Amino acid sequence: MYGNGNQPIIVLKEGTNRAKDKEAQFNNIDAAKAIADAVRSTLGPKGMDKMLVNSIGDVVITNDGVTILKELDVTHPAAKMVIEVAKTQDNECGDGTTTSVILSGELLKQSEELINANVHPTIITNGYNMAAAKAAEILDDISVDATDDKMLRLVADTSLTGKDVGDAADQEMLSKLVVEAVKTVAEDGRVDTDNIRMTKKIGGVIGDTTLMKGLIIDKELVHSRMPAQVKNAKIALFNCGLEVKKTEIDAQIQINDAARMNDFLAEEEAGMKKLVDHIKSCGATVVFTTKAMDELIQHYLTKAGIMGFRRLKESDIMALAKATGGTVVSDVKDLVPENLGTAGLVEEKKVGDDNMCFVTECPNAKAVTMFIRGGTEHVIEEVERALNDAIRTVGITLEDGKVCAGAGAPEIELETRLLKYAATVGGREQLAIEKFAKAMECIPWTLAENAGLDPIDVIIKLKAAHENKKNGKYFGVSLEDGEPFDALKAKVIEPLRVKKQAVSSAAEVANMILRIDDVIAARQAPPGAGAGPGAGMPPADD
Repeated sequence: MYGNGNQPIIVLKEGTNRAKDKEAQFNNIDAAKAIADAVRSTLGPKGMDKMLVNSIGDVVITNDGVTILKELDVTHPAAKMVIEVAKTQDNECGDGTTTSVILSGELLKQSEELINANVHPTIITNGYNMAAAKAAEILDDISVDATDDKMLRLVADTSLTGKDVGDAADQEMLSKLVVEAVKTVAEDGRVDTDNIRMTKKIGGVIGDTTLMKGLIIDKELVHSRMPAQVKNAKIALFNCGLEVKKTEIDAQIQINDAARMNDFLAEEEAGMKKLVDHIKSCGATVVFTTKAMDELIQHYLTKAGIMGFRRLKESDIMALAKATGGTVVSDVKDLVPENLGTAGLVEEKKVGDDNMCFVTECPNAKAVTMFIRGGTEHVIEEVERALNDAIRTVGITLEDGKVCAGAGAPEIELETRLLKYAATVGGREQLAIEKFAKAMECIPWTLAENAGLDPIDVIIKLKAAHENKKNGKYFGVSLEDGEPFDALKAKVIEPLRVKKQAVSSAAEVANMILRIDDVIAARQAPPGAGAGPGAGMPPADD
């Protein structure tokens, strides 16, 4: 900055980096494009996997967009904004994270030409907002109703396609499990996917994965002589310790007489027996607690033929309450028969090298468990990620009751209709809407590219099919031969919410980045540097 005498006026601290106008815009756009390029090759059934190795050598092998982006150690602020889009997409829909990031990068790439032609960023963002609103309308128009189990299974199938979840038979089996799990926990048309828990154990193959109408708790019996199996179990749930109560403040008891000592111990023992007698009188045959369990309590529970498990996680005890219909009690004395949960079978089984507790055959269970098996840790983790995505997509389909065709069909239809809409708008915003429409091509283009097809041929054929074929709006790209096909008839189906969220969030982040025309970055202090001169120096001697 310069004053009246053309003398520079230093406003910013020395070492501050500043980029302005087009330089700032293009830097941000390049960063967003780099993030999009990082996940582009993972899109679609033919997408490739990434191997991510962190600083301590842990390896993650995945083609899940949000997992890849979470593992990346990104410093550029604009790149971080694009990663937030993927996280939002994951939170809202569970799937479509790669799509949203690729769309964000492409929208910014398309805007470069307009910025170079001196179209003001505000005009571009106005056009993008208009296009995003129109895109939501178009997506609603091309959606179809989906409520039956068959349609839900197709949604799960599409979500699992391209993920490393075994062969076709395994995928079909997993799709059935996903739909069954979602329908079990659904209440009043809403699906809380937190009630579908994942437990994984190395061993067996992916086809050994099962769904339990109940829970698997990674705990073993507190005493080896307790019964290993209880049928028609009555379950007591505690979030308090089953032990002698200690005083709130530090206290000491002084005993001078040996007989008194025996009396004291006998009273303590009687108190614990009384607790177990109360649990037994309520009809409980299985006890779970989040806290400790005294050895004497364990002994009396064993004598009473009651199973006992201790130190459960808070989330486990709450899930047990949902699965069994029981109530978590904070004090053993408050337990009444109405608080007990029920399960057809509670048993301890050895899985691999560990004993685990299986609470199954729960009537009206509102919490279920997917028990995932596989040959290696990496396989199991990728199956868990794939199932998480499938569960979320089936859940939102059950909630919304709307789906659309997959295989790039909605994006080409959006491009076709948005170009017609742009012509009715006029003004400079028309240019931005046309660029927004053009950006939609990137999804079928990337699908074709990842399948080793010629993307230009694919896009030309798809556009022709959408213009000329009956039900052309449902035509996507076949990744086997590159020919257009009716994705709806071929059962390639995605939830409507996934597409709408991907388009709207991509438009929002592109607009936010485009409106930045000045980046002022403070110099990072080197590690160990203090606030002022002499910081970090040893103190002077007095």
